[in-house]
This record gives sequence, C-alpha cells and structure tokens, in this order.
Amino acid sequence: MKRLALLLTLFASFTAFAQGDAEAGKAKSATCAACHGADGNSVIPANPSLAGQHEKYLFKQLKEFKLGMTTGGEQGRNNAVMAGMVAALSEQDMADLAAYYASQTAKPGTTPESSIEIGRELYMAGDQERGIAACIACHGPRGNGTALSGFPKISGQNADYMKAQLMAFRDGKRNNDLNGMMRIVAQKLSDKEIEAISNYVGGLH
Repeated sequence: MKRLALLLTLFASFTAFAQGDAEAGKAKSATCAACHGADGNSVIPANPSLAGQHEKYLFKQLKEFKLGMTTGGEQGRNNAVMAGMVAALSEQDMADLAAYYASQTAKPGTTPESSIEIGRELYMAGDQERGIAACIACHGPRGNGTALSGFPKISGQNADYMKAQLMAFRDGKRNNDLNGMMRIVAQKLSDKEIEAISNYVGGLH
C-alpha cells in the first residue's frame, strides 16, 4: 500500500508539465550561461552542470526556485541567486529552458583515486547497519537517474556542487526532496563520506 501511494505521488508530481521547446530555450539561456556554461556544462565547481539532465527534473527545480522566492523560503527551494534568475520567468520559459538543457550532451567527469573506495561502497551498497540506502537504488548504476520517477542524473556532476547539496539536505537547508528521501540518507553521512560520494559520482558514465 505504501509503495502504491509513493507511485501515485510520483505520477502526480510529474504529470503537470508544460511542453518545452529546445530552440526557444536556447534563445532564453543567455543569462544562464555565465553560471552554467553555454551548453549547460558548468566550468564553475560550485554551480551544477545542466546538460543532459532530465527535462522534467529541471522544470521542477525552476518552479521550486520560484516557489522558494514567493514564499520566503518556507516552500520550494530557497536560493538567493536563483530567485533573481527565475523571478521573471513564466512556466513556458521554464519548460523551454528545461528542454534546451536536457537536449545538450553532458561532458564526462572523473573520480579521484582517493574517493573510490568509500564512494563506491556507499553508492553501490549503502550501509545496512546504519540504515543508509544505496545511491544506486534511485540514481542507477551509472548515475543517470530516471526521468519518470524524478530522480536526477548525477553522473559527471561537479563535486563541489554535489557536496553542497548533500550538506544542505543533511542540515535541513534544502527540503524539496520527495518524501524526505535525500534528507533521511544525508543525515546519516559524515563529512568524509559526503566528500567521497560527491567526488565518486563525477566519474560515473
């Protein structure tokens, strides 16, 4: 019954979705390029790469940045920089931007040797004794996530950005994860483990 409820929640979350136009999105992406790169491959470690990310996930995040802005951070996703960027965007603008970045090709990243052992163990198997779910369960063996369920692609993502998001989930500063799943996992991770996972996913491809 719980599984059915989760599936219905996921379905409802991703059915209300405007159809995006990638070409229109490209024309609207000029202001995004400074932080995320012209093709969505960010060269700034603190900023996420958007290229190849699932379209519906990108659309959802843009909507939640706007919700965070309009509710003073009580709902959605609160980020001062992104609040300014989405303020004037319509839902169609967001859909077009999401379609554009989803159509771009993500550049592969790398995993430093020092992060492989801990990162791979947590990603592939989690830690049953501490109740930590394996990352692979939602994000897949190659970190590609799944478009239908709303789990994002994390392979090749900038390590600094990944680290910041895991810490935000752990500290409760980010709370727009479905059913609190990311917060439940992140709350049980040490700084060293977050560092290892953040670096490990960069080389998943």
